Formats: sequence, structure tokens, C-alpha cells
Amino acid sequence: MAPQSTISDRDRTAIVLLGHGSRERQANSDFEALAVELGARWRQHRLLHAYVELAAPSLAQALSRAAAIAPRVIVLPFFLFAAGHIKNDLPLELFRARAQFGNVEFFAANALGVHPGMVGAALDRLNSAPVRTGRRAIVVVGRGSSDPDANGDFVKLVRLLGEAAGVPWTFPAFIGITDPRFDDALEFVARSRPDEITVLPYFLFAGRLIMQLKDKLAQFGKRHSWISISLAPHLGAHTGLFRALEDRLGEALFGDSRLPCDNCQYRVPISAVNNVGGLRALLWSVRHTLTHNQAMPHTHAHRTMRKHVLVCGNADCASRGSVMLISTLRRQIAQAGRDRDIRVTVTGCMGRCGEGPTVAVYPDGIWYRGVKADDVTELVEEHLMHDRLVPRLIDGIMQ
Repeated sequence: MAPQSTISDRDRTAIVLLGHGSRERQANSDFEALAVELGARWRQHRLLHAYVELAAPSLAQALSRAAAIAPRVIVLPFFLFAAGHIKNDLPLELFRARAQFGNVEFFAANALGVHPGMVGAALDRLNSAPVRTGRRAIVVVGRGSSDPDANGDFVKLVRLLGEAAGVPWTFPAFIGITDPRFDDALEFVARSRPDEITVLPYFLFAGRLIMQLKDKLAQFGKRHSWISISLAPHLGAHTGLFRALEDRLGEALFGDSRLPCDNCQYRVPISAVNNVGGLRALLWSVRHTLTHNQAMPHTHAHRTMRKHVLVCGNADCASRGSVMLISTLRRQIAQAGRDRDIRVTVTGCMGRCGEGPTVAVYPDGIWYRGVKADDVTELVEEHLMHDRLVPRLIDGIMQ
């Protein structure tokens, strides 16, 4: 870790703490509280915060503000691992900033990654969970990424955690996007007949994913009542996390920060998805940004509604039945007398082609995929009327 004294030797530096951004206000509030705490720790620097998507200020806005107050700007990603946002979106944004502010130096620090502080933080959270005597298995669950390099780093960290905990049965799993999925991992572990399973959410913040895990564990417990199950706390603010951030900042301050490019999917072919090369990487980044920015917070000019249901009407979803789905939704909502406070809006492509028809319900932020007209009665009765989700239709990637 870079000593605190060496960090203080470098002044007149603006640090932009970069978060992902969430549809949940609490997650953004937790991130901003962390930024305030870090600002108090690093008083010798000017600290700002920014989001990649789904919240404001954007990275471009924060870079502009930072350039106005310091001749050197360091973007410090508050990301567990380096995937597309760090390897692709961040360098593109820095390229634009360098072109706009020629008299300012811009640098990027690394993501938290596989770091002793992160292993220590995970171990502390794991040790806070109740433990029985007997054969114990640990399942560490991450968000999952479309970047195989980031997924590989997660698996490596899980292995380090298992060895630190002295538990050989320590397994990685993912809540979405890639395999092994959490449900499948639990079933696999159950076949080994452990006496207890501890699940560790390797998440920075609490939110809907934690609620999903609790629901899944409750269902698993009903099927496997002979196994004791416990859920450890998520990472949250931890001294190990602060240690990792300080190290990443120290590396960037002294020019020793390099993105992990050996297995970067934008540089060499790793997975079946071909993002290799500048143009392909650029197109991927632009498409991803546009898709998610459609869900950015916005000002409503219309009367406040209780629910807003968005249904994809693009060609792919239309061919799969979204036209009938839309009319059935509107008819049943009207029959229930709720058409004044539940509105159905047809949208363009929602970025889930091949998996539709896609339906998103706001302000809940719940996405459903593969929704048919036959599913409307259950969707209206359960979710729109009584705020009970329809698990079998939920799009796990978009939550």
C-alpha cells in the first residue's frame, strides 16, 4: 500500500470517484456517503464523484468540473473488477476530456480487483456469519459480467478467500449474465451433502440483489431442510476496501497504474463475443451507453402515476407477440379501473433483442422478458395490483 505520507506529497490533484450508478436512490446515497468519507481522509486532494450511468453527475460532467480546479485529474473507479466500463468506456471518456482540456493531465486508476484488502474484507464478512460444527461449504456470489477477464478475477479472489478461511469447499457463483448461476451452484453444493452453507454476497452495496438472494435461499431451504443456511453481510464500507482504494490511488499518482490488458476482450479474442479491435469496441460501448441511458432519471411532464409499464414494440419483440401483449395489458388494466394511475407505453428497442417481448415496470425498476399475452392476468394481478413480483418472468440481468 502506498504510504499516506507519499500521497500527501502530491497536491493540486482532483480525484473523481467513479461509481456505476443505480436506479435505487439508497445505493447512490451510500456511494455518495463513501465519497464524503474519502474526501475527509484525503483532504490534500479535491474529491468529486461521478456515475457511469443511471445517475448524475455523469463522468463527462465531473471531468469538466475537475479540469476547472486542478491541473491533474485522476479517475478512481469504485468497481470490484475491471470490465467494459473500465476497459472501454472510461478510456473513451478520458480521450474526449484530453482533447477538450489540453492543459490538464488525465489519468485512470485501476478497479479494486484482486487485492489483499478485498480478500480481508470478504473474510471479515464471512466470519460474521453464524457457523455450526460439521461440513461447511461457502458460496460466494458476484454480479457477473460479460467480460471473461473480470469473471476470472472474481473466481481467483474466491479461491484466495477459501484458502484464507480454511474451507476447501468454497465455490464461485453469479447472480446474472454468466454461469454458474447462483441457483445452480446451490444445487450442486447440496449434492455434496454439507451440514451447512454460508452464502457471501460479494457486492459493494445492498439493494434488490440482496433481496433476491434472501428469496432464493428461503426457497432452497424449503427443498433442503436438512442443510443449515446463512447469509453473510455484503462488503459495504470496510477498512480493507479503503486500503485497496488507497493503493489504487497511490499507483495512479506515481504513474504505476496499468489496466489489465493481457486478457482484455477488447484486445484479444477470449469469449464467443467478438469485441476485438477499436471500431468494434467503440460500437459496443456506444450501444451499451445508449441502451442504459434511456433509463436515466428524467423529469416527468405528465401527471404522477403509480406504475408505468414500458413494453418494447420494436420489430423483434413485435414478431414475438408484443402487439397482442400491449392491447391485452391495456384492456385488463382498464377493466380493473386502474388505467388512470397505471400507464402502458410502447417503447423502441430496449436492448434485449432475442429475449422479448420485454416489459419494464417503473418506479420499481423490474424488467421482465419473454412475456406473452397469456401472462398478462398474472402480471396485472400480482405485480401491478398487489406489488408481488412474478419471479418466473424476471430478467435477472437487468435487475
